[in-house]
Amino acid sequence: MEGEGLIHISELSRKTGASLRSLRYYEEKALLKPARLENGYREYDESHIEQVRIIKLYFSLGLTIKEITDFFHCTISREIQRQCLPIAIDVGERKLEEIKKQIETLRKAESHLEESLSSWRDVLRKGEEQNE
Repeated sequence: MEGEGLIHISELSRKTGASLRSLRYYEEKALLKPARLENGYREYDESHIEQVRIIKLYFSLGLTIKEITDFFHCTISREIQRQCLPIAIDVGERKLEEIKKQIETLRKAESHLEESLSSWRDVLRKGEEQNE
C-alpha cells in the first residue's frame, strides 16, 4: 500500500514534541529530508522520529546548529561516518569538557548550600534552646 508508514509534519511534531517551526528549520538546515508530495506537503517516515529526538538531545546539550550539522549525519548514516567522525569527536570532546566544568561548578554550589543550610539550622536550634 502506497504511503504506508508515512506521517505528516503535524504528526511528527506531536510524536516528538518539536514545534512545526522547529521541524521546518531542521529541514532548512538539511538535518531532515522529508519526501515532498506533488501538492508540496512534507511526508516523513518513522526514522525521522528518532532523528528529531537526536537533534533535540543535541540542542539540550547546548550544541549550536552549526555543531550539529557538522556531524549529525555521522549519527544516522553509516556510509559517511568515517569522513565526519573527526569533527564529531572534536565537538563531543569540547562539549564533554564543558559539561565536566558545569558539574564541578554545581558540586561546589551544592557543597556551599549544604554547609549554609546546616549552619542556619544550628542557629535556629540554638535559638530555640535558649528560649526554653
